[in-house]
Amino acid sequence: MTYSIDELLHRSHDEWLAAAGKLTFETRLFLDGSFTDATSGDTFPTVSPRDGAVLADVQAASAEDVDRAVRSARTAFEDGRWRDLAPRERKRVLLRWADLILANAEELALLDTLEMGKPITESVRVDVAKTAETIAWYAEAIDKTYGEVAPTPGDALALITREPLGVVAAVVPWNYALLIASWKLGPALATGNSVVLKPAEQTSLATLRLAALATEAGLPDGVLNVVPGRGEVAGQALGRHSEVDKIAFTGSAEVARLFQVYAGESNGKQVAVEAGGKSPQLVLADADIEAAASAVAWGVFYNAGQTCNAGSRVVVHASVKDRLLDTVRRITADTFRVGDPLDPATVLGPVVDRRQLGRILGYIERGKDDGATVLFGGGRALAGSGGSFVEPTVLDGVRNTSVVGQEEIFGPVLAVISYDGDVDEGVRLANESEFGLVASVWTQDVSVAHRTARRLRAGTVWINTFDASDVITPFGGFKATGAGRDKSLHALDAYTALKTTWINLA
Repeated sequence: MTYSIDELLHRSHDEWLAAAGKLTFETRLFLDGSFTDATSGDTFPTVSPRDGAVLADVQAASAEDVDRAVRSARTAFEDGRWRDLAPRERKRVLLRWADLILANAEELALLDTLEMGKPITESVRVDVAKTAETIAWYAEAIDKTYGEVAPTPGDALALITREPLGVVAAVVPWNYALLIASWKLGPALATGNSVVLKPAEQTSLATLRLAALATEAGLPDGVLNVVPGRGEVAGQALGRHSEVDKIAFTGSAEVARLFQVYAGESNGKQVAVEAGGKSPQLVLADADIEAAASAVAWGVFYNAGQTCNAGSRVVVHASVKDRLLDTVRRITADTFRVGDPLDPATVLGPVVDRRQLGRILGYIERGKDDGATVLFGGGRALAGSGGSFVEPTVLDGVRNTSVVGQEEIFGPVLAVISYDGDVDEGVRLANESEFGLVASVWTQDVSVAHRTARRLRAGTVWINTFDASDVITPFGGFKATGAGRDKSLHALDAYTALKTTWINLA
């Protein structure tokens, strides 16, 4: 039975528990249009962070399996079964795929929540709904994208056209497994490429189902292949494969640099990366404190802080710091209910696994050792559940150059850095990071807001808001965050190469 997004958002906890109990899991690789056993016989467990239960043992792709997937994608690309379809035909297929994503929203949302721990309402409202929206948006762009005519002399005609790159390897993280996959699949497929998708080990099940729906929608066999597996095996095999023309990666800076090495040591393939952030919210002395505090709380505690553009640093003028933090504390207590992610009342679910739980708690201890004060939170929550829950935590008195002031924690932990100088000091502290994904500035002076936004080194700068986003605007960063942009029409350029055709008319 098909349920609308609105119907799913009005379900009870008991209804979601009952639906989860009926789920079945497909754990094989998706190659050449169908589910296929891995050659190695190796598997890895998918463990639900809500209770520590093993959901399934997923088949792990070997280097041989990756080669099968890439060759399937290469064959599909070379024979033109997808790239040579009329633009309107490719558009129809992707629109059908978007419709099928919505028709299967219940299953996809449950897989997302069970695998990763995201609250079910957010899996429905954000991951599933916006994945469908992204695929549909790029579908609609297919037959509205034009080439160019160069200003040649009268005896020549020069055409500039965009051609697909070939085989794209998309390596996506676990925090938004479906949505970030769509940011890469949408423009890559819209421009006629074939794709091999490697999901994170923690979140393979939803991605495998997504690919099956693409085939059901009419995407030709081999155009989209999915190879779940370990990063050091399947990920490295994709990075080094000579038939892969581009790697599109979202994840850690460490792994991003490995893909750059793999590319350099193989065929020099393109590498586009988005490798995280330590994003500042710069709160000036004249800020609207109530609005800023709400954005600060949501910016770091949403999705249990497991968001690459989480506002994990607040750089706040000393004159308003106490008032800001008091308001953050109140909003957190009133809003961020920790609980079972299948309960619609839950706002803050578990972190993705036990390893991430230990990593986050370790950072909190490191912050205390460096002199920071735990304003609230600081420990494990719901320990008796078997799940990986962390209390929403604020660390006050953080030195900007300390470990918790500089490293991406990827959990519900806010580092508070205060200053008592002018705007220049605030900007310096905000920019004092190896990352440059996003930033925000809070002030009621529009001139100061514009001048400050220009000086903040980040791919996105918000003024008096945070995490306002849409598929219509590009997403990516500066510095160690990496090179490349997801979303918007600019992403179409990232999956194409310019060709000049010069015609002699003399």
